[in-house]
Amino acid sequence: MNGTDLLKIAVPNKGSLAESASSMLREAGYRQRTDAKELVLVDDANGVEFYYLRPRDIAVYVGEGTLDLGITGRDMLLDSGAEADEVMALGFGGTRFRFAAPGGTTMTVADLAGCRIATSYPGLVRDYLGRYGVTARLIHLDGAVESSVRLGVADVVADVVETGTTLKRAGLELFGDPILESEAILIQRRGADAPAGLGLLQRRINGVITARDYLMVDYNVSSDNMEAAFRVTPGLDAPTVSPLAKDGWFAVRAMIPAREAQRIMDDLWETGADAILVTSIHACRL
Repeated sequence: MNGTDLLKIAVPNKGSLAESASSMLREAGYRQRTDAKELVLVDDANGVEFYYLRPRDIAVYVGEGTLDLGITGRDMLLDSGAEADEVMALGFGGTRFRFAAPGGTTMTVADLAGCRIATSYPGLVRDYLGRYGVTARLIHLDGAVESSVRLGVADVVADVVETGTTLKRAGLELFGDPILESEAILIQRRGADAPAGLGLLQRRINGVITARDYLMVDYNVSSDNMEAAFRVTPGLDAPTVSPLAKDGWFAVRAMIPAREAQRIMDDLWETGADAILVTSIHACRL
């Protein structure tokens, strides 16, 4: 495959999404850079060329058709106004976008009319206020918006919130519903045909997401207790069952939700199962 046929994918070069995006791609079988100064990496074996760019710029490059696909945050895509659409959510980098103000718990969106709102995402906030018919003055700051109220630059802030601790330390309180629930997403140019290699990339990423969310459980159980054990571990389609060299006993294997692994092991033990083992899944296709 020559260079013009390579699938061109933008990956965040820094920030909260960068390491997680590269880790997911690496788990999906793609080469990733080992030097943070490397701006372009060609993975000939998979027919992909990776470009490491500022997360906020990725939607613009993809929207202009310069690159085929990109990984960025949903908040950054919507704020950019770029001609690009979400292809799939990637399951990491989850954040909420909220309003906050001093004593803000009693405020509503309507109360924002005429206010000065400090934010690093003016496009996103403008669109949100527009849906409610609210006009406000947006103060665009590159970061540390929580200081803007104390310094007299703004009345309200709109910012990415993880725990809310930073805002509370600045004397601000969250109010209203979340403006947006954001996470890392894969994006493509709006209206463009699916590029060659997109389907494979999606299957691989879905395999990684599933492997992270599930574990494999193996256990032994007697025929008398098998039905009860199956109710605990129904698997995705059905458990895999093999006879043991012990009359009336069987080895069972099934996928289980990772977050419920300990409870499931306890429940299996109560059914009479033994030799219960839980192992990680590194990749899968379902």
